[in-house]
Amino acid sequence: MKKRDMADISAQVPRKAVLLVGGKGTRLRPLTNDIPKALLKVNGKTVIEHIFDLFLKHGIIEVILCVGHLKEKIRDYVGNGSSFGLNAVYVEEKRPLGTAGPLLLAKQHLQDIKSSFIVSNGDELKDIDISKMHQLHRKENASATLALTKIEDPSHYGVAKMDGSRIIDFVEKPKREEAPSNLINAGFYIMEKNVLDSIRPGFSMLEKDVFPKLAHSGKLYGFQFTDQWFDIGSIERYETAKKMWKEIKK
Repeated sequence: MKKRDMADISAQVPRKAVLLVGGKGTRLRPLTNDIPKALLKVNGKTVIEHIFDLFLKHGIIEVILCVGHLKEKIRDYVGNGSSFGLNAVYVEEKRPLGTAGPLLLAKQHLQDIKSSFIVSNGDELKDIDISKMHQLHRKENASATLALTKIEDPSHYGVAKMDGSRIIDFVEKPKREEAPSNLINAGFYIMEKNVLDSIRPGFSMLEKDVFPKLAHSGKLYGFQFTDQWFDIGSIERYETAKKMWKEIKK
């Protein structure tokens, strides 16, 4: 991609992404006894590289990796990111901090941005039009915008109740018959820096401690996408992803 094209794309999306790769992957054992989830392979390439491909497709080259379990293996594999075409820095969880707690550690690397940044789980494969998602985020003046995908049984995920593109309620892992919709949290977010002010130090979950509050204040929005998405959080789902995932076209 030409430098000018990359600059045009970068102007339409946040410049920095926080990647959460500190989880233990307990449901993937024994595969994750010695390998972090993010380094499991799908179609000959690690999960983290597929996520990097998504970032690079949209001109995002500044990545903050939140590491914990088997952190040295991720550091050794990714290094400073140059071999993958991006710049990588690290923050380290001394103990598990959930999905929100690590963002406070990453705050030191977000001081130079004026507004929004990306947060992505590191145990899912996804192909999202980040430019369109950011357009919605800007248009609605959202504090946070979640990528949402439809599945038949949403009971294992965070589920959104919608009013247009606004999320009016967010329920984490409801019973199937009590789910407000079949639109689930796809583990990819655009956030404003002010969201960090609502995160308490220590262990904290975006899904339970942050998103419901933003929904009730009218500042949480959802971007529905229909491109591919695979959760690799269990052996069964990982095997499905290996069979069905198609690489992101740059």
